[in-house]
Amino acid sequence: MSSPVRIQPDPSFVRELQAAGGESVKKCYQCATCSVACPLSPSENPYPRKEMVWAQWGLKDKLMNDIDVWLCHNCGTCSDLCPRGARPADTLAAIRNMTYRKLVGPACIGEWMSSSKGLPKLIAIPAVLFAVIWMITQGGFSLPQGDIVFGKLYPGDYTIDPLFMLTFGFMVFSFYKGVMNMWNSFKSLPETFEIGEVREKPTLIQAIVAVVRDEIITHRKFNECGNDNTERFKGHWSLLFAFVALAIVTGVVAVSHWGSKLPGFHWLHVLGSTPMALYSPVKLLAVAGMVLGLYGMTMLTRRRLNLDAQKQGSSYYDWYLLGVIWAVFVTGSGAFVLRLAGVAGLAYPMYYLHLISVFMLFAYLPWSKLGHLVYRTTALVYARMNGRLPISRVEEKVFEI
Repeated sequence: MSSPVRIQPDPSFVRELQAAGGESVKKCYQCATCSVACPLSPSENPYPRKEMVWAQWGLKDKLMNDIDVWLCHNCGTCSDLCPRGARPADTLAAIRNMTYRKLVGPACIGEWMSSSKGLPKLIAIPAVLFAVIWMITQGGFSLPQGDIVFGKLYPGDYTIDPLFMLTFGFMVFSFYKGVMNMWNSFKSLPETFEIGEVREKPTLIQAIVAVVRDEIITHRKFNECGNDNTERFKGHWSLLFAFVALAIVTGVVAVSHWGSKLPGFHWLHVLGSTPMALYSPVKLLAVAGMVLGLYGMTMLTRRRLNLDAQKQGSSYYDWYLLGVIWAVFVTGSGAFVLRLAGVAGLAYPMYYLHLISVFMLFAYLPWSKLGHLVYRTTALVYARMNGRLPISRVEEKVFEI
């Protein structure tokens, strides 16, 4: 006879989950419509039905280590068809939101990210930091004289570049810790659980290639969901390549500036010396990234505003991320236009706000919803390697090469 399993519900976890966006979880009466309707859910132990009952019981450990919450692409089909209005998609999103802030420390950042009460603290850190730098470089809050050059206010060599290098390093280290914690938590899953026809297990590299191609570059899974995800697809795709374009621009400028200091490489400064002429290919790429970003954000914001609140809601995490990315693109484009217009009294303060928003985007990335770029990719790779996701015929051909 098998030994009984002791269930230890956590009522406080249920309340926390409801506050994070899963407020309708108690409406679920386990009809399984959600699991049947989801076009992405595996036929073996499908989601989100089991997650709904775990959430109602407050089974925190099961949910925090559940790989399936990351396989969901939040298309909302399950919520649209739910006869009780339990909104399973929101519950899975809430579980992800809670996981973001618990995967890695410091715990205070995760707590601040969880509600609007922590927003002033998140803003205050970079606001004070960049205000102090302004005061040091200018002897107060005066503006540099002459042509508008943002490097006069925030010199790259000993303010912006070292600061953002440290910020980037902090972000990478935090993601590393979070990914390792997530990967280790998945090891409690069965070693193999084949879905459908048994095929050869892919290697780590093969799984990464498949996930990057299908989930990140092409966003193919968005179009496999039952609902119309046109706006969401366009928004995510545009925003992804906007960030890629801006990352290339930043890389060119950094290599140009720091590489030119090396003996024999003085000529590198020609590649990305700032401020650049409008016809510079690097500047044109930056403008293209700016336009793509604004377009993508328009698509995503419009979609979220048009959601039927009875079927799918928006949490604080959703609006925080949209707000920060809007701030990055609006202040960045605003600083660009005001510099061209020669309005120093507005251009420099706008650049100050831009630095605050960029810092908030990257420094807090491992605890924000945008962290799913890394965490969902990790889960999808693990699922691909262990058979939780079926291998397509296209992938079989890739693996044979």
